[in-house]
Amino acid sequence: MTIHTYNFHRQPLFGLAIVLAILTSVSCQYSSNFPDSTEFVRQAEKRLSKLMEKSSRASWIQANFVTDDTEKLAAESLSNLLSWTGKFGREASLHGEKTLDSNITRKLQLLKLTLPLVAPKDDEKREELAAISTQMESIYATGKYCPEGQDCLTLNQLSTILETSRDPAAQLHAWKGWRTISPPIRTKYQRFVELANEGARELGFDDLGVLWRSGYDMPEKEFAAEMDRLWEQVRPLYESLHCYVRAELSQYYGEELVPLDQSIPAHLTGNMWSQQWGNIYELLQTKEPSNGLDLTSILRENKVDELEMVRYGERFFTSLGFEPLPDTFWERSLFVKPADREVLCHASAWNIDGKEDIRIKMCINITGEDFSIIHHELGHNIYQRAYKSQPFLYQGGAHDGFHEGIGDTIALSITPDYLRKVGLVENVTENPSEISLLLRLALDKVAFLPFGLMLDHWRWGVFSGDIPPQRYNKAWWELIQKYQGIRPPITRNENNFDPGAKFHIPANTPYARYFLAHILQFQFHRALCQEAGWKGPLHGCSIYQSAKAGNKLKSMLALGASQPWPDALEAITGQRKMDASAILDYFAPLQAWLNEQNQGRICGW
Repeated sequence: MTIHTYNFHRQPLFGLAIVLAILTSVSCQYSSNFPDSTEFVRQAEKRLSKLMEKSSRASWIQANFVTDDTEKLAAESLSNLLSWTGKFGREASLHGEKTLDSNITRKLQLLKLTLPLVAPKDDEKREELAAISTQMESIYATGKYCPEGQDCLTLNQLSTILETSRDPAAQLHAWKGWRTISPPIRTKYQRFVELANEGARELGFDDLGVLWRSGYDMPEKEFAAEMDRLWEQVRPLYESLHCYVRAELSQYYGEELVPLDQSIPAHLTGNMWSQQWGNIYELLQTKEPSNGLDLTSILRENKVDELEMVRYGERFFTSLGFEPLPDTFWERSLFVKPADREVLCHASAWNIDGKEDIRIKMCINITGEDFSIIHHELGHNIYQRAYKSQPFLYQGGAHDGFHEGIGDTIALSITPDYLRKVGLVENVTENPSEISLLLRLALDKVAFLPFGLMLDHWRWGVFSGDIPPQRYNKAWWELIQKYQGIRPPITRNENNFDPGAKFHIPANTPYARYFLAHILQFQFHRALCQEAGWKGPLHGCSIYQSAKAGNKLKSMLALGASQPWPDALEAITGQRKMDASAILDYFAPLQAWLNEQNQGRICGW
């Protein structure tokens, strides 16, 4: 099993994150084989490290050669892993009250609590869950829309239509077409929920959602409240952005298609899931010069190929004092979509052996978006490498939002001045339009926030039973409407399964991490810019070539999961609470400009 990054990227993490993705239930009837807790943990880490490497290799093959055979092999490997981790999970529950060693206690807690997927202890149900998990991912990976009498279209092709077309009919066709792949996932997902919940209850949790929320070094109810607190900090900025974008879309497409007092139709946002809106920037009339800093055009004009894009990412990290990527990274990674086979193009960062075998798997396009994605994925690899000397159970992020946020923190340093320093542009205008640059970024970063929040709200409701199977689709759109102010462009019903058209649902990847990462990356960026001695506005800062910022980052990354996340946060920011004020600082000029643009408009939905 794997963990996935926010922007269409899948990121399998070796060590803790994989272990916790597949640990099975605790049974008080299990007889302890290791009366000494320290020896139990030592044996568990030794065994799991070998099992994880074997499972990681099977998962890599499945993702890069999607066939019935690789699916079965991956399912068998997962089932075997579930069996062993179940034994260790049950054993861990018997040791929880027997040790006063804080290190051992933390490892036992990590084994018991931070579990994205829990299989029932019953062998047949465990194997069934493993099979369903791989089947759902394979359905998604091989999904195509095949209109009658026409060539089939992949997700990438359909997404390109949404990104580039300005014909509402063509956009609707692509939006609707991709969602034809997900109804077959629906019954499998319903059974998946039943089995995963059964495993969670055997661990003593009410459901899988409660288990997920219990893995953040705080009571699960406090974590849910923390998510809401952070959202309330940033909600006014999002609502201002939504109001402006809706008005501009209404002017472009007409008020009949985009009424000024309703939610925005989903197919007009330039993204298959309306989670980012950067592709419609050209439709938004800022009346500000763009400075010609269209990164996609810059990359293509400089004839930068897929491999060189990755080299730029590597050079950023080496400029901070990190070691170059190992030779095996370049030999074993996938950078370009093969023409001869099915692969899962969802971008991902992998650590196969918990040591130096780090890789990315990505079907790279020469775009500014993929340039940032590469930095994001390499952030995972750099983090994985930084904590490789930690014990096996500590080979993970301080919490999952940390792992997702590191690469995006680096991507915030892709500024006009950075592009000049690396030779991609010859010069930068003396007074670049900060509104143009900030609006471009906000259409991705700020627009994502409510989507990042709502997806797990839906899933938590599904796991708890508050959202029963007969309301899966209706509840999905109710939450999108509530948080994002987005509506389906056509009638949807329970014959559809629109949640399954988003990778992270069939892949069972918790999504709160992406929301948290969008908060943390700005908090990290502000702290690292201060360490680098930056004195200007936050959005102008790049930590490229700052050894001081690099040292600060290294010290936090090396901790892995060995300390509670507030300690790791304090190590890099000096703060012990997650804080969205850095986003508000970063986008402050844009917020003031949006307030002016929205005068006289009715905002909200």
